[in-house]
Amino acid sequence: MSVATGCVRRAFRYRFCPTDAQAAELSRTFGCVRKVYNLALAARTEAWARQERVNYNQTSAMLTAWKKTEELAYLNEVSSVPLQQTLRHLQAAFTSFIGKRAKYPRFKSRKRSRKSAEYTTSGFRLRDGELTLAKMREPLDIVWSRPLPEGASPSTVTVSQDAAGRWFVSRLCEDASVKPLPANGNAVGIDVGRDHLLTLSTGEKIANPRHERRDRARLALAQRRLAKKAKGDGTNRGKARHKVAKIYARIADRRRDGLNNLTTRLVRENQTIAIEDLTVRNMVKNRSPARAISDAAWSDFRSMLEYKAAWYGREVIAVDRFFPSSRLCSACGTLQEKMPLNVRTWRCDCGTTHDRDVNAARNLLAAGLAVTACGAGVRPQRSSPGGQSATKQETPRREP
Repeated sequence: MSVATGCVRRAFRYRFCPTDAQAAELSRTFGCVRKVYNLALAARTEAWARQERVNYNQTSAMLTAWKKTEELAYLNEVSSVPLQQTLRHLQAAFTSFIGKRAKYPRFKSRKRSRKSAEYTTSGFRLRDGELTLAKMREPLDIVWSRPLPEGASPSTVTVSQDAAGRWFVSRLCEDASVKPLPANGNAVGIDVGRDHLLTLSTGEKIANPRHERRDRARLALAQRRLAKKAKGDGTNRGKARHKVAKIYARIADRRRDGLNNLTTRLVRENQTIAIEDLTVRNMVKNRSPARAISDAAWSDFRSMLEYKAAWYGREVIAVDRFFPSSRLCSACGTLQEKMPLNVRTWRCDCGTTHDRDVNAARNLLAAGLAVTACGAGVRPQRSSPGGQSATKQETPRREP
């Protein structure tokens, strides 16, 4: 999803049911894409060790040579478009690594890596609502769950299969209907939590759906059955693994749908949104709250909030994680020395009784508005098209 060209580029994903021949062709394509990516990465890694750089054009020439060898002649059996695209993806990965925006690219695993193949306009045909991929005679049987934007023409088509065995086709289009919303002047501070997913500075509390807990018993049973299957028993173990993947997919779908609805509402209702810049990656290292934090999906919430804010002309401000939002009185500014996690309400010396989460949300809002008013102390924490970070406050300890 991009707004760099002034027009939002959105990916529209649909389910489809391939025939046996199409499934076999796509599976071969996924394998070839993974093979080419790993071969190119190995070649570039060897060159990197020699302090040499290999670019996309050189790996493309390598691909041509690989196809002529007897060992890799099977690469000619699939469309060349996804193979070229995976080399472009590898080039983008190295560009991000050299720019210190990402780690060094890793090899793709047959079992753990995402199964996908990307086709450009030369690799697919879209006619009368039917999508046909290169090397295939019949169009895909796609469930068109929603229409594309009027006049939109997909620039790329990505076919993928998830761990649950479901097939998806994603079409990347420019959506001219997504435009900045009229400014309304509303601002809100948001404090995330485990008991309540979100607490707003307005006093509203949004319950945590706890999607994983709803299916925990069923998931545990499926995982126990999987653990009892011998690793050499491919058929039975594969079936058990598939059942576990289906439960995980159902949990993820519910979580994604809920977060999409919630973030869309917040962006439409508010011009400025202040959140806390939490390091979720470090927080889940603590085994006690890790499961609940992962189920709440705070990182996904922030990502959705930021790209939707960029779409609709809103502003998301990330207040530094060391800001004592819970210990600071939002009425008089008095800072409490300690605030254990089991204290949910507290009374300040000024006579104000605070709900811990509501008070934190109000303090986050005040800190965020200070940034928009005077631009004081903007400290970049995370690159995003729609967000910025407020300054680090003078406090010796992190506030949970």
